[in-house]
Amino acid sequence: MNELQRRPIRSFVLRQGRISEAQQRAHQQLQPRYCIAYDAAVLDLQAVFGRAAPKILEIGFGMGGATARIAAAHPENDYLGVEVHTPGVGALMHLLDANVVGNVRIIQHDAVEVLNHMVAPGTLDGIHIYFPDPWPKKRHHKRRLIQPPLVSLLASRLKPGGYLHLATDWQEYAEWMLEVLRGEPLLVNTAQDYAPKPEYRPETKFERRGLNLGHGVWDLMFRRN
Repeated sequence: MNELQRRPIRSFVLRQGRISEAQQRAHQQLQPRYCIAYDAAVLDLQAVFGRAAPKILEIGFGMGGATARIAAAHPENDYLGVEVHTPGVGALMHLLDANVVGNVRIIQHDAVEVLNHMVAPGTLDGIHIYFPDPWPKKRHHKRRLIQPPLVSLLASRLKPGGYLHLATDWQEYAEWMLEVLRGEPLLVNTAQDYAPKPEYRPETKFERRGLNLGHGVWDLMFRRN
């Protein structure tokens, strides 16, 4: 029995916050088009999207702005977004519908359970995790998403040559991520330490505001060997 099975962890802390009328309407009306219900059974991703194409998982897409922009710019890929917060799920569905983006599907559920039960080993071409909560206080570090058991699970779901792309604006968390990823034997760093920001990852308003204030942003790009 692995660590995730012995001591189940969650990939989130539920903070629903306010939901706008547009987000609520999208969440109610657009689920049949964009959402996949959680089920403890392996997904046939080609059947879900109706084609053979690279499959990329995003964990914790927030309000979905970057996800929608990436998917619209790369119609050759299929994107599976996992998020627990209803306002973000509604916001992303609204963006997808308004911009006629058809290569995204959403699972509103805990990412650890989705990875364990719905994603078969060796099936993903890429995984994106952008700006996860850094939990800066030392006593809260155990709540951080990027931990060795999860990284091992993520690596197992990638195809050989598939990539894991992380980004954070918190330097201490970037250093933590780098150490954890370096410790996973299935992954190889594509850079000496941190990678240049790939062209496909859009700069968010939050990120731009931080950069204007002199804050840093760190991208990490590892590949499955």
